[in-house]
Formats: sequence, C-alpha cells, structure tokens
Amino acid sequence: MNFESIDELESGLAQASYLTDRGLATAIYLALRLEKPLLLEGEAGVGKTEAAKAAAAALDAPLIRLQCYEGLDVAHAVYEWNYARQLLHIRAAQEGTVDEAELFGREFLIRRPVLEALESERRSVLLIDEIDRADEEFEAFLLEVLSDFQVTIPELGETISAGRRPLVILTSNRTRELHDALKRRCLYHWIDYPSRAREADIVRARVPGVAEEVAERVCDAVARLRGVELYKLPGVGETIAWAQALIALGGPNGDLDDTLGVALKVREDLERVRELGVLEGV
Repeated sequence: MNFESIDELESGLAQASYLTDRGLATAIYLALRLEKPLLLEGEAGVGKTEAAKAAAAALDAPLIRLQCYEGLDVAHAVYEWNYARQLLHIRAAQEGTVDEAELFGREFLIRRPVLEALESERRSVLLIDEIDRADEEFEAFLLEVLSDFQVTIPELGETISAGRRPLVILTSNRTRELHDALKRRCLYHWIDYPSRAREADIVRARVPGVAEEVAERVCDAVARLRGVELYKLPGVGETIAWAQALIALGGPNGDLDDTLGVALKVREDLERVRELGVLEGV
C-alpha cells in the first residue's frame, strides 16, 4: 500500500491501533518517500517498536526484526554459512577434488534479517531494535546497509543490493550515544511520553471494550507516577497492561496498590510510591 499523504498514513496507522502524533507520522512518511532509514529514540516503553510494527501492518508488508544485543555480529544479523551442509558436501565428494568456490555458493548461504530484507521481493519493514545495545563495531558495519541498502559478501565476491528498498526503522533507548556517521544516514525522531488525553485514547484503541472509568483511572495513576523521580517510569505498554489487569480483577474499582507491579518493575520505585502515597485518591 502506498500513502499519498501524511493524513492517509496516520489513518493507516490508526487502523493498526497505533495512534501517532503529526511529527512521527511525518517522519515515517518521509522515510517512505525518500527511502531513507528512520532512527527513533526515546525512553523505553514510549512505542518505538510498536511504531515499526504498525507501519508494517499499515503497509501490508512483512516485518523483519533484528533484536540487537551486546556481541551481535554479522553472522547473526546478515548472513552465515551452513557449515554442516558444507561438511556433508565435502564428505560426499571425498573421492574427488572439491573446489573451495563450490563451498561458498548461494546454496550454502543462510540469510539473516538484514540480508532477508534486502532480498525480499516485496517491500518489507526492517526493524533494527535497540541498536544502542549493539557494539560500536556492529554499528559501523551497518553504515553500508543504511547508506546504500547493500551488503558485501567477500566469500561470494559480490555485493548484494536491495531490489526493493525496505523501510528501515532503528530504535534506541539511548543507553549510549550513537555514532554521528550512523545518525547522518538516517532521518531522526524523538518519541516522548504521550499526553494524558492521548494515552487514554491509546488505551481505548488497544484494549477494545475497555470501560471509560478504567481508562481514565489508569491514565490518571500513570500521570502521577511519571511526576515522581523513579528509576524506571512506566511506559505506554505498562499503561495498557494495567488497564487489562483492572479488567481482569472485575473493573474500575480494582486495587491500584495491589496491581502496582504491573506498572513499576523496580523494588525501590514500588517502595517510594507507597511511602509518598502517590496513588492516594486515584
């Protein structure tokens, strides 16, 4: 699906139950039109990953996800060789001579998310999630992908370019600063926590049939929590889960204190909120 305007894209994201502000919708629209990667930064839980999922749903495109972590390398992100199959090929040809070139043909190549997205016959959405968790070496490797939408495979002696450029969305919780070279290759958008009113709309969209009292009460409680200095503020995902927890307990009158662990995941935060009486009267 192609979107002719930002309004159309916003509508498509809304149909995928993702309510966005104009700035984010514009950033995704430009990433599509200019065929440039989009870097989304923001606190954990503000909806960066969900934005990529919603974009894939709105575009009716396959979502290909690469979850980053410390130690991530090319073999797990781009491609690796099927060593077991190569060994079987050598054994099958023991009586003859096996040319090294035979062992590094495409039939022995295992495609990982990046290469899968580049070789996809239809436009895909490549989500490179939490790039700040990967090492700087891997970040440097991505530069070729982000600038030219291609990867070089030395063993094949060729460079593979995307036939149909994917929509590439990178997310970062900003646990470390990303290199300027990576940022220059991307469009950029910072996602902040939504306003209380917008968050209530999100709860209604993501929890079908939610009682108005539940949505309002949970969003009031989350707004208060975000006004306190905590180790880890609750994200939108926690707001949605909290609403679902109250529904599971029978409705809007469920005990917020008993379910506080749905929203807060650090012991010291739980103790501080209870000591300060942050949720009293909610």
